[in-house]
Amino acid sequence: MYGNAPFNDTGPREDLTPDQRRALRRDLTSVAARTRELLPDEFVVGSEITSDASGPRATVAVQPPVGSVVSADYAPDDDPAIDDAQRDDLAMGLAASAALQVKRAMPDDPSPTAR
Repeated sequence: MYGNAPFNDTGPREDLTPDQRRALRRDLTSVAARTRELLPDEFVVGSEITSDASGPRATVAVQPPVGSVVSADYAPDDDPAIDDAQRDDLAMGLAASAALQVKRAMPDDPSPTAR
């Protein structure tokens, strides 16, 4: 209700410079590509950079063929770059979470019932 009111200000908004935005986009693309390598083609992987009242946010998301979407958000600080170890950890964590979503969505006994 008071979203546009000036007293709803959550503090100064830090925008990314064009170079920081390019570096962050490159890192997100790398995480998404690595995640795609870890998963079968049926999984859809995407990434985006958005801004809200608290500043820029980066998101990588995976839509499994069945089950819920899994995502990871990142709020860049002064140095928005993601190092190699973080990219690998993020990709492996997303892939594992997406695979778990499929497992949870599947029945316990996937074999057809004999009649």
